[in-house]
Amino acid sequence: MKKILIISLLLFSSLAVFSSDLIIESKTQNFVDKEKKIKLDGGVKVKLDNLTVESDRADVTIRRGNKLDTATFYDKPYAYEVNENKKREVKANILQVSLINKIVRAEGDAQSVITEGNTPIVVINAEVQEYDTKSSVMVCTGAVTIKYKDIDTFSDKAVIIADEKGGLRKIDLIGNARVKQEQNESEGHHFVYNPITEEMSVSGNTKTTAISDDGKKLVIHSDYQQYHKKQNSYVGSGHVKIWYDDYFAQGPKVSVFPNEAGKPNEVYMIGRSKIVQQDKDIIADKIKMTMEPKDFVAEGNVRTIIHNIDTKENEEDL
Repeated sequence: MKKILIISLLLFSSLAVFSSDLIIESKTQNFVDKEKKIKLDGGVKVKLDNLTVESDRADVTIRRGNKLDTATFYDKPYAYEVNENKKREVKANILQVSLINKIVRAEGDAQSVITEGNTPIVVINAEVQEYDTKSSVMVCTGAVTIKYKDIDTFSDKAVIIADEKGGLRKIDLIGNARVKQEQNESEGHHFVYNPITEEMSVSGNTKTTAISDDGKKLVIHSDYQQYHKKQNSYVGSGHVKIWYDDYFAQGPKVSVFPNEAGKPNEVYMIGRSKIVQQDKDIIADKIKMTMEPKDFVAEGNVRTIIHNIDTKENEEDL
């Protein structure tokens, strides 16, 4: 039979720091004064506000003044928090819950899943995940992967901010970050994604690859890029370089817009730019490239350089 933890004044003095009830249940509960710990075994369940943690074994450390401090759960514990129709679940090798700060730390093969109704909308895997239940901020480190709707990400670190209803407001990816969506893939040092506006920005040696239906790749390399999912459009700035088929272009800024099918098709180079096709270099103030049909237009102080023209003419005479 489970026991509800009642250790005289020890528990009641601890509850004074909480705005709501703390309930700790288990088959056995032992207080070890020398270690300043309460040890729990068998069917351990801790409830605090909307948060519930379950495991086979746990212990709770005690601070000065007989206040409960941190609950540590072992043997692959499970935690969940329900907010309206959204549920957040966390699994890991070890879970630590700060009973004062209400921070949950998951260590070792940590996984968080947010479901809406019965549908998972976010799955986060990392070596370590730390979630502040008061501010709804999660910090993940160590081989972080996130699956959010049709977006898959990888990074060294991620910071996820949720709203008061459990939905996502912001995702930050930091260090060796990659984002894949359908046939498009981007990489850079720092991504910022707003799930509400569906806008994404990336900085630091950025690279985006978009694959067309015929398998050809449009590659955009720049210092900074911004992506608008609803319009499927890109803006890049800073040392922009673009590769497509036998096109190579470079300039200070680029805007990319889709065709009627939603595929990247029109590329506008803004500022003094250059496009290279085979042996021709065309330099202009503005350059427009299209993928389908494959063409380009140069405007403003246009200059064309054709390389090795004498050699070509001599070859034709042979």
